[in-house]
Amino acid sequence: MDVTDINLQTLRNWPLPMPRFDDDKEVRGHAVVVAGSREMPGAALLAANGVLRAGAGKVTIATAAHTAAHVATALPEARVIALAETPGGGFAADSVRRLAELAGKADALLIGPGMQDAQATAELVRALLPHYAGRKVILDAAALALLHPPEDTSLLADPVDWEHWRFAEAVLLTPHAGEMAHATGVGRKEIETGPHDAAQRAAQRWNAVVALKGALTVIAAPDGTLWQQHGGNVGLAISGSGDALAGIIAGLAARGAPLEQAAIWGVALHAAAGDQLAMRFGTLGYLAREIPAEIPALLRTLAQA
Repeated sequence: MDVTDINLQTLRNWPLPMPRFDDDKEVRGHAVVVAGSREMPGAALLAANGVLRAGAGKVTIATAAHTAAHVATALPEARVIALAETPGGGFAADSVRRLAELAGKADALLIGPGMQDAQATAELVRALLPHYAGRKVILDAAALALLHPPEDTSLLADPVDWEHWRFAEAVLLTPHAGEMAHATGVGRKEIETGPHDAAQRAAQRWNAVVALKGALTVIAAPDGTLWQQHGGNVGLAISGSGDALAGIIAGLAARGAPLEQAAIWGVALHAAAGDQLAMRFGTLGYLAREIPAEIPALLRTLAQA
């Protein structure tokens, strides 16, 4: 199996799009982050911080109405939209209209961090995808519920042929092994022992770029191309770390990076940020909120010729 290691040379051989000195925030890219819930409002903040620290010019957060004001106060750089909630803590169906209105000015869409109510989230993603055609879409955490049928398929607005269903346009999926197991029906142990095969099969099945996260992260493109990321440390295995990573990837995508490149650079930056924090605080005990702040300096260092 032909696999490319993600290392310093790999990154420098594929430099990120860079704004000109006179570009404004619109040119630097706009990411829409649909994230958070009443119980996990911080996920939206972690992801949105990742977006901005990765160099995007603008971020709009769409989050639970009960916590939107607090999120807006915590991140004054963001526009924050309050979405009505379902009884299960997800976002109500009328959220589609409000989020669709943002599509015309968005470069990237991230859905999933910290969201609840898997059924409502899957329906929201399914309804939004046509509105964000031509945009870069990253599905993380709860948004991955779209990949498998709900327990009660009668609740679906439209029938779905699950065996043959795939994305009309490639999106980026960011599952860990447990989420991949749930989506595919393959045992978690099998995925952990064969991550390359698991990521490659999923990428081809769903027409998606798949970043299968773990101690070894494997990225697969729909055409079968594979990359792998060694590095980072166990300190990254902490609540909120994946939210920060998803935001970093979304920020790079908003800047103009293709999904594969955004994923490759995103996981490399995330791992390098963990190494920097481990040197400062120790391997265990640094926080996910501290990861995004490491990214700007790492971008400069990793991009140097």
